[in-house]
Amino acid sequence: MKVKEILKYVLSAAIAGVLLYFSFREVKWEDFVTGLKDCRWGYVMLSMVAGVLAFWFRGLRWRRLLLPVDPGTSRLTAFNAVNIGYLANFVIPRIGEFVRCGVVSRNSAGRKASYEKVLGTVVLERAWDLVSMLLLLVVLLVFRWDMFGEFFVEKMWEPLSERADFSLWWIVACAVVACAAAGVALWRLRDSNVFCRKVWSVFRGLWQGMASCMSMPDKWRFFADTALIWGMYWLMAAATMWAVPELDALGVVDALFLSLAGSLGWIVPVPGGFGAFHFVVSLALSTIYGIPFGMGIIFATLSHESQAVTMILFGGGSYLYETFRRRDA
Repeated sequence: MKVKEILKYVLSAAIAGVLLYFSFREVKWEDFVTGLKDCRWGYVMLSMVAGVLAFWFRGLRWRRLLLPVDPGTSRLTAFNAVNIGYLANFVIPRIGEFVRCGVVSRNSAGRKASYEKVLGTVVLERAWDLVSMLLLLVVLLVFRWDMFGEFFVEKMWEPLSERADFSLWWIVACAVVACAAAGVALWRLRDSNVFCRKVWSVFRGLWQGMASCMSMPDKWRFFADTALIWGMYWLMAAATMWAVPELDALGVVDALFLSLAGSLGWIVPVPGGFGAFHFVVSLALSTIYGIPFGMGIIFATLSHESQAVTMILFGGGSYLYETFRRRDA
């Protein structure tokens, strides 16, 4: 492992440790253990089942983007790649997106699905995830601004806007101009320079993968799978909410809010989302509903750790399956 990768992992682990410390520092451990004992574990199992279904629907949706690149991509290969990617994220944050590309390209007959093209489909899929999350967030805020608006403005938007001062926008503008200039240079030198030709081929593969959405069959199924994925995310949050007796007063809209808040916690680049998820969800429950922070930690721990166990079990199973399949081949 390179020194840069080691430093990145150590930094991510340190961030996770700090967030876990701030999340758990005021927890009364006797109440925490008692709260876990009083949980309805059947609902926790339901949340884990919903998590597995979310992995399956994600694999199906991703496969629809892959079919124009390689029609031979199987549902099982896409599902296993998604599981292995989640498992890899526990080692180095966000590396799972690259790992799952390798799983698919390695299983592609005749290497039709090159790594660059597969990576392009992942970029497109993740971009659509972000759009979907923002759309749901906008809908939630439009209809329930009186309840959820203050939380997102004061706890999310204002801290972010305070850091995004004028100098930052200048840096972003300069970066955009530099990227555009580099793109023009690559295009003009793609035939005369070996290095530029190789880099251009990588970007061309990425673009071809991203453009696969234009030729994928049954486009409506892509959107149906997206709805099913978010439906499973909602069920995961709702089932975990039902598992905690102290949260019985919350309803289905609250489960959607907690699902979106939890998604923001998973975005923070720490191993497996440890710490960030706990802090964001517990903060949301205490700020909006007045639920004690310690009770929020119980909910966050049940939600996060049940999904972490699911990811590890299915990620490990998919890794073993792919390993033995390659050996037999």
